[in-house]
Amino acid sequence: MNRRTILLVFGGESSEHEVSVLSARNVYAAIDNDKFEVILAYIDKSGVWWLLDNIVEDIVTDTARQIVPMLGLGEFMTAPDNQPIKPSVILPILHGRNGEDGSIQGLAQLLHIPIVGCDMTASAICMDKLATKEILDSHGVTVVPYEIHREGEPVPDFQAVTQHLGNPIFVKPSRAGSSVGVSKVRNQQEFIRALVEAHRHDEVVLIEQGITGRELEVAMLGNPPDHQASAVGEIIPGDDFYSYDDKYASSSSSQTLVPAPLDDNVALMVRSAAANIYQLLGCKGLARVDFFLVMDGTLYINEVNTIPGFTNISMYPKLWQANGLSYGQLIERLISLAR
Repeated sequence: MNRRTILLVFGGESSEHEVSVLSARNVYAAIDNDKFEVILAYIDKSGVWWLLDNIVEDIVTDTARQIVPMLGLGEFMTAPDNQPIKPSVILPILHGRNGEDGSIQGLAQLLHIPIVGCDMTASAICMDKLATKEILDSHGVTVVPYEIHREGEPVPDFQAVTQHLGNPIFVKPSRAGSSVGVSKVRNQQEFIRALVEAHRHDEVVLIEQGITGRELEVAMLGNPPDHQASAVGEIIPGDDFYSYDDKYASSSSSQTLVPAPLDDNVALMVRSAAANIYQLLGCKGLARVDFFLVMDGTLYINEVNTIPGFTNISMYPKLWQANGLSYGQLIERLISLAR
């Protein structure tokens, strides 16, 4: 049987580099080697692409070869020995800037190589929380109330902001994931510090109403109109909110409930909302759609993650495992959906 060649791309320049490596190790271990030949492309923190033989905990590139894209030819070349690499599919396990923001998706388009997941446009939109809000709000989807702060603008008065949004508020970069740069804010001093931290990651920052509600997530799979929504999962944060450390630290006390304990009608509403949002934003392949559900039954869209985590504790693969799709079967299905 001829094996398809998969270029597994991981690492990257973003603050989520380490999460990408953890996810990629799991994906690499789950791929069926009888069906696929996997080539490992590691992007270091400076953006250089390296060809690796394996994914180890401490990656060293001293003896590795670089790989360089050959635009329009559907292949890469190794450097310095100029050996061709011609993958059937690119499988990006990347997070944040230059990973899920449309950059590598655009590169795949220029290379003429199919890529797993959303295309350049949908990736760029979903990475930008402000753009996502504006599009979904225009279609009648309930978004978390917010204001915008752009780099260089005066710091807003906390009291004035909370008159509109309430107290506490959340401050977050418009384009970052894994809760990087996100702060929960209760006073002016915290507000100033939070804006500085968020602007370390993006020039556009969202100031959002603090929603008290249940954190629900739905895994999406497929290319519309043939897309499926998983069962609904629930996050029980162990911290003050579901922060980066609460997501990934070994000491985290957060919990994931799969499926979430919901009334059947409520679960159907959440799944239907996720499927609608996925299609409205032009998503393909996969995404995780995150919500807040409050006591009065209002469902707020939180964000859409087009390359969700694949770590041992990540919700996306857990949700599909609960639907009877094993880790390896999930990866195979994603590869088959590449366009």
